Amino acid sequence: MELLTEHRLVSGPVVYGFLRLVQVSEARQEALVASLVEYCRSHELELSGVFTEREASAAPSSAAFTGLLDVLALPDVYGVLAPATSHLGPKAIAAERGRRIEAADSRLLLVRRSRRACPARHLRQGIPPHSPGTPRLLETES
Repeated sequence: MELLTEHRLVSGPVVYGFLRLVQVSEARQEALVASLVEYCRSHELELSGVFTEREASAAPSSAAFTGLLDVLALPDVYGVLAPATSHLGPKAIAAERGRRIEAADSRLLLVRRSRRACPARHLRQGIPPHSPGTPRLLETES
């Protein structure tokens, strides 16, 4: 009789990280990599590598992003993980890179969603943005 899945070593979907680290301290880099690792742990994903762009680029193509697209062509790769869309570059470059990731039949996963994920009326009313499912911390007086 075969073992149940819970008793076998089963890896989660394979993802690759992408970081844009232009003039970033080593401590900040370590914190960003740790956030990718923790996201993968909590979502049962397998982080197989992290591509790092260290120079500001005026074009969607860079050595790091080209390497990322190359691994997305491998079988059984689920997608790309980034801390936020800003790690794909400025808005125009990020949009083009997002299209290229999608064209590679992969998903773009973000550790942190954009702040505009909440309704605009909440921002006008002074309600801070938060991700669904994330508990709000409320200050109380004792």
